[in-house]
Amino acid sequence: MNIKEVITTLLQDGFILVFNQDKLDVVKTAQALIKAGFNNMEVTCRINRPLEKMARLVKELPGFVTGAASLLDSSEAVSAYNRTHPDDPLPSVRQVADAGVSFLVSAANFSDASYKVFAGTIAMIPGCGSVTEIVSQFSKGANLCKVFPAKQLGGAAFIKAIDPAIHKTISLVPTGGTNAANIPDYIAAGVLVLGGSFSMIEAATSKKIIDEQDYDLLADEFKKVKRLINEHRKTKWPDINFEADSLKRISRLTGRNFNLD
Repeated sequence: MNIKEVITTLLQDGFILVFNQDKLDVVKTAQALIKAGFNNMEVTCRINRPLEKMARLVKELPGFVTGAASLLDSSEAVSAYNRTHPDDPLPSVRQVADAGVSFLVSAANFSDASYKVFAGTIAMIPGCGSVTEIVSQFSKGANLCKVFPAKQLGGAAFIKAIDPAIHKTISLVPTGGTNAANIPDYIAAGVLVLGGSFSMIEAATSKKIIDEQDYDLLADEFKKVKRLINEHRKTKWPDINFEADSLKRISRLTGRNFNLD
């Protein structure tokens, strides 16, 4: 799958699930998402054996768009972590790329070296906390910019405030504290893709899913998220069919540039 197909899938979905549950099966979770209408998921490096889970997902569901998240693009930081966690090391950007993931998501900025190697080949979504970081990372090759931690930065109000300053050109992916209650506000602020975890699901239901390994219930819960996103995107962008329109058309009608020229 090439980078344009990956970005198109993320835009079609409008949502990236952060897989952060060691007690759930990564492939069965992805299959539940597919039933719900989503065709992507990022596997966070904050869980046990993340590299193994990514590689398994890529192998068993080759048509699914698998991402790697919570990357630390710093050899010093990765080495420091791995010295104290030798039995479950943190993978590098190179290692997850070699595992076959289709997009890279970091908590912080990506390095110039990573942009030189991966920009234009693997979709890159750096973590950013300011307008300066967003513009700087985009100028180096970022395709979308993750706003993290979105809730602590001000949520949808923060997006709405900074978007005019970047001339509504760079697509922002708020992650951290996103939920069913604030999805409408984020979409109204111009967000095309949101990042979120299992906190999208009511706590008691989420516990039931995990305790009982109920992947049908998981699919049903994310169908609700998909319907909510579709409903509010239709209101915000009535001339766009996100399920069928081309990346070029979405870019033209939203004014967003995905760094693929």
